Amino acid sequence: MKKVLQGRVALVTGAGSGLGRAHALELARQGARVVVNDVAGAHAGSPASAVVEEIRRQGGEAVAAGADVRDYDAVQEMVAGAVARWGTLDILVNNAGILRDKSFSKMSLDDFRVVMDVHLMGSVHCVKAAWETMRAQRYGRVVLTTSSSGLYGNFGQANYSAAKMALVGLMQTLALEGERYGIRVNCLAPTAATGMTEGVLTPEAMARLAPAEVSPALVALVDQDAPSRCILLAGGGSVEAAHITMTRGIFIGESDDAAGQIRERLAEIRDRDGELVPSTGFEQCQFELAKAGFEMALPGVL
Repeated sequence: MKKVLQGRVALVTGAGSGLGRAHALELARQGARVVVNDVAGAHAGSPASAVVEEIRRQGGEAVAAGADVRDYDAVQEMVAGAVARWGTLDILVNNAGILRDKSFSKMSLDDFRVVMDVHLMGSVHCVKAAWETMRAQRYGRVVLTTSSSGLYGNFGQANYSAAKMALVGLMQTLALEGERYGIRVNCLAPTAATGMTEGVLTPEAMARLAPAEVSPALVALVDQDAPSRCILLAGGGSVEAAHITMTRGIFIGESDDAAGQIRERLAEIRDRDGELVPSTGFEQCQFELAKAGFEMALPGVL
């Protein structure tokens, strides 16, 4: 087997079990040296150290790191340690996550915040800590773990859904900003039997959704020829792509009854025939202005 990640250095958060563990093992199998992060710690007997030992038994290189992704100082120290040890950090897989499921009416604000802190801000902390290293070396691969719950919604997961869709927005802009530096940023929406999905999925479904079946899609998002701004959904041996699209809509112009026209023509506005995938938010703005007969040049980028 050709090891497509030979010589690369990868960091996987939440890698002591479940999807993170499967990702770490697969990245190592593909030749990467792996920082196995898990909030439970890096001490002997910890989940992260067990994964490290598993990788080493298979002939790979790995080290455990116990940073809590909510703690930016700890994350910075973890990234600096990887660079000091191996000279670089090429791949960042933001996988750490928690659930606090309840219907929104019963969900406390604390439960909403902690899910946002782990999934969204935890990913922000890790990317921020790694970004300058990747920019300086003009190479980087970043994967943010989104979810079908964020893309399409799921009852009882308002906090989780909000965090996961926020990561898609983060990906869209980071991919644009990282392009000139060789940094490619993508999202992975996994479906797998893990501790997080126990009690959410049926036992029959859990039996069909091994975490290891998601990890090949991850490899495709972090190798030399990886795409950027791609959302892959993977689970049970299947892989799909998701897109944030825009219909062609209608032009109303100035009208005293604009709201009434929108109500009456809502089906036409929502018609998905010929829908578009704007390359930037500015392109969406240009499209609307063009329908109104105006043209607008792309502004300078900071």
